Amino acid sequence: MTETRLREQICDLARSLFDRGLTHGSTGNISARTADGGLLVSPTGTSFGRLDPARLSRFDAAGRLIGGDPPTKEMALHSAFYDTRSTAGAVVHLHSCHSVALSMMPDMDADDFLPPLTPYAIMKLGRVKLLPFFLPGDPAMGAAVRGLAGKRSAVMLANHGPVVAGKDVEAACTAIEELEATARLALILRGTDARMLNAEQLRAVVTTFDVEWDG
Repeated sequence: MTETRLREQICDLARSLFDRGLTHGSTGNISARTADGGLLVSPTGTSFGRLDPARLSRFDAAGRLIGGDPPTKEMALHSAFYDTRSTAGAVVHLHSCHSVALSMMPDMDADDFLPPLTPYAIMKLGRVKLLPFFLPGDPAMGAAVRGLAGKRSAVMLANHGPVVAGKDVEAACTAIEELEATARLALILRGTDARMLNAEQLRAVVTTFDVEWDG
C-alpha cells in the first residue's frame, strides 16, 4: 500500500468509527506503520470525524517527527505496542461508551476483562488486560503496556477506553469494534443468568483459531 493510500485509509476508518458513535468529540487516536518503518499518527486535539490525510503526524523509523501536525499525547501507548509486539502494524485507542462503562464495574477480572460471551472477541483480541486509571497522556500507561511484554494485543484503560494493536489498521479497527460490542453485550446481560461459553467451548475457539491466550 502506498503512503497516500494508507493516509486515506486511516482517515476513512477513523471517520467511520466516529460516525457510528464509537468515539466522540476530539477523543481517540490512531496510528499505523509505514512501509519504511515509520509511523502515521492522528494529531493531538483532532476529531476522528475530520482527520486530514495531509496533516497526519509523520514519524521516521528512528521515531523522529518529520512532518505533519504534533501527534496525540498518547504516543507512549502507541510506542509501547510497536516496541513489544513485532506483529503490530497499527494501534487504535477509543473512548467507546460501553467498554468504558464496563471498566467501572467493581467485580471485573483485571486479567481477563471481557466475559466469554461469543467466539468473536476471543478470536480478534485474545484476553484483554484491564489496566488501572491513569491521567490522560501519562507515560505510565506506556510503561504498563510494556510490562505485559507483548503478550496482549488489547488493553482496557479503566475509566478511559480500550487500546488495540493489529497487523494493520483495518484489523485493529475491526478488533476494537468487537471489544466494544462484547462490552455492550456484557452490560445488557449483567445480572442475568446468561449462558456464557464454557471452558471446553472456550478452549476449542482458542485452539481452532490459534488465539494468543495463555500469556
